[in-house]
Amino acid sequence: MLVTELCGVTLKNPVIAASGTFGFGKEYAEIFDISRLGGISSKGLTLEPRFGNTGERVYETASGLINSIGLQNPGVEAFIKEDLPFMQKSGAAVIVNLGGHDLDSYLKGVELLDSQDFDLLELNISCPNVKAGGMAFGMEPATAGHVVKEVRARCHKPLMVKLSPNAPDLVGVALSCQQAGADCLSLVNTFQGMAIDIYRQKPVFDNVFAGFSGPAILPIALRMVYQVCAAVEIPVVGLGGISSAEDAIAFMMAGARAVQVGTATFARPTAMLDIIDGMEDFCKQQKLAHIGDIVGAANPGFRGRR
Repeated sequence: MLVTELCGVTLKNPVIAASGTFGFGKEYAEIFDISRLGGISSKGLTLEPRFGNTGERVYETASGLINSIGLQNPGVEAFIKEDLPFMQKSGAAVIVNLGGHDLDSYLKGVELLDSQDFDLLELNISCPNVKAGGMAFGMEPATAGHVVKEVRARCHKPLMVKLSPNAPDLVGVALSCQQAGADCLSLVNTFQGMAIDIYRQKPVFDNVFAGFSGPAILPIALRMVYQVCAAVEIPVVGLGGISSAEDAIAFMMAGARAVQVGTATFARPTAMLDIIDGMEDFCKQQKLAHIGDIVGAANPGFRGRR
């Protein structure tokens, strides 16, 4: 009823733990059976280890969360030795999220990962391109297409590209990634936001701006997924503020083949299990043979395959 195929990978259900919100699954494995998840997307990796940003890193706001973690991670080589073996035994599909701050670091990271045993590579193109003045790779179609094309040439895994909602032409970026060889897309990443400490009269974060996520972004994320699903023919994984089965079902009706859940897990560690159970109940109530029957149902322009 919930089994989902994504780029040739079989997921036991369409619910994936979003990158950056679930670590590598170890901590949550002490709380619930993570093998029930459809997939786990790893903490965002970079070629070299990163400590992340200084100062305040997480700030709660109305119906959301602002984070300035800064891609803290052990680096690709340490991940392969120390964390990937656990993920391989998790019972969920293994998705490895990779970022980079110049094209060379992306390509070296892919070359190290490509021979490893995992299911999908999720390419995070929201990272700042240090050789282009700090503008994120995913902010404009030509740059996004170039990095995806170069990675595609070296990556023999199914390639999912994670898009930034901050791009002025998100649909154009999505189409460029499709043309460059992406097998599927995931969207949206966090929105750019900020917070001010009124007593210190300063921004809360050292980097001033940070990533905004949580229920408050859902209507905008849903609209963006809807628009991209009406433009591309490859599968889309939807995310952005999902905290209930109803939210996840709405994203799938907009055209998403699967969903990722992030911020909701911080507030309620078993949120994804509740979503999985709720999806199954919905299928039974609506007499649906398979959850995939709803993909694109509310989107007349949907161009993908159900």
